[in-house]
Amino acid sequence: MNKPLNWDQQRRSPSDELVEALRDHAEPLPAPENQEEFGEFFDRFADAQVVLLGEATHGTSEFYSARAAITRRLIEEHGFTVVAVEADWPDAARIDGYVRHHDPRPRRGDSFVRFPTWMWRNQEVLAFADWLRGYNGIRDLVCQASFHGLDVYSLSESISSVLEYLDRVDPAEAEKARWRYGCLTPWQDHPTEYGKAVVHGGLQDCEEAAVDQLRRLFENRMDYLQEDGEKWFDAAQNAKIVAAAERYYRAIYQGGAASWNLRDRHMFETLQAVIAHRGFGAKAVVWAHNSHIGDASATAMGWRGEFNIGQLCRIAYGDDAVLIGFGTDNGTVAAASDWGADMQIKTVRPARPDSYEHAFRQTGYARSLTDWRGRDRQKFAHMLREPLLERAIGVVYRPETELLSHYFEAILADQFDAYVWFETTRAITPLGHEKPRGAPETYPFGL
Repeated sequence: MNKPLNWDQQRRSPSDELVEALRDHAEPLPAPENQEEFGEFFDRFADAQVVLLGEATHGTSEFYSARAAITRRLIEEHGFTVVAVEADWPDAARIDGYVRHHDPRPRRGDSFVRFPTWMWRNQEVLAFADWLRGYNGIRDLVCQASFHGLDVYSLSESISSVLEYLDRVDPAEAEKARWRYGCLTPWQDHPTEYGKAVVHGGLQDCEEAAVDQLRRLFENRMDYLQEDGEKWFDAAQNAKIVAAAERYYRAIYQGGAASWNLRDRHMFETLQAVIAHRGFGAKAVVWAHNSHIGDASATAMGWRGEFNIGQLCRIAYGDDAVLIGFGTDNGTVAAASDWGADMQIKTVRPARPDSYEHAFRQTGYARSLTDWRGRDRQKFAHMLREPLLERAIGVVYRPETELLSHYFEAILADQFDAYVWFETTRAITPLGHEKPRGAPETYPFGL
């Protein structure tokens, strides 16, 4: 995935001293299915305004279940009211409508059909959504917890959402919006082709039109807010996505770190917008891959010019942002062999002996939480500043080329504030194509 520095040099395995220190400081965890008992271990992070929860793969059941247990605890006991995830805004809005008992938003297409469908369309997310719906059902709107997507990929659905909103509140402006978006709509179902045509084919870009439409929504906001502030906010976020996606799909053909940085900057700005929208003192939990929530400046990513939402949160919130990584050694994972290919249940190879994962495996704990914050743990944190390899499995997993495809160099103590470890993990359970028996009509996945 990310080629580490000094790749051709022989790498060292974690020292015995490091393994012993990890063993001394790690706290054994119960199974995440014991949600209340598991969640209590994370009360120590409740004073933060933003708690970012990672994952080492996009297809591991334990990571989803653990994040759900932690998030439940932070919501129930510590007043967190925002859950923001690495998903498209319109798709997550479907879940938000379900958990906050809102009317479903009109959509151009089905929910959660973009590859990788299993990343959010799975039993683990459904179980959390059902719990959150029940929690919110007996609370006032201001105390309810909301669910939001941070990502930038929903060009087509976001255009449709902006137009649907304007059709309802300002038909004359809706016609102008169709004209502005007319530059992009021929490409909305194939946005990568748009980027290619602009960068390599000489096509005039649509940036000015997309930004102009966003500007118009803000210029008219005082009139629109009088009718429904929640729906205006949703439309404004979708207009921001259109503008960001237009830039993103051009950037992926320009090389370098531009596309990654644009995406994570958008995720960070969306998180800030949601927190501001929920009101003074709102606190948020973020679910995203380790590569997004761990501080990129402490990894090979940052050393080649990429930043991420975790790094930006540290800059913006300081100690009020807590970055928690997740890792595993072996088991199974839901992943594809290539981008856009069918999901498979793949076997995860045991971690390389020159990796942080191997060091955690050597502790002998099946599950653990390791926290190196605080002045009394500075010596331990210093030991975690030895650069080692770290594994990142996304929606694609290629065990046959694992070293080149999935390992990168990192300094764990500076990348995260704490680490959740599962020695053996299993794949998530994707939802089928049928609507589950007894599910309400507002079922969030549109099955």
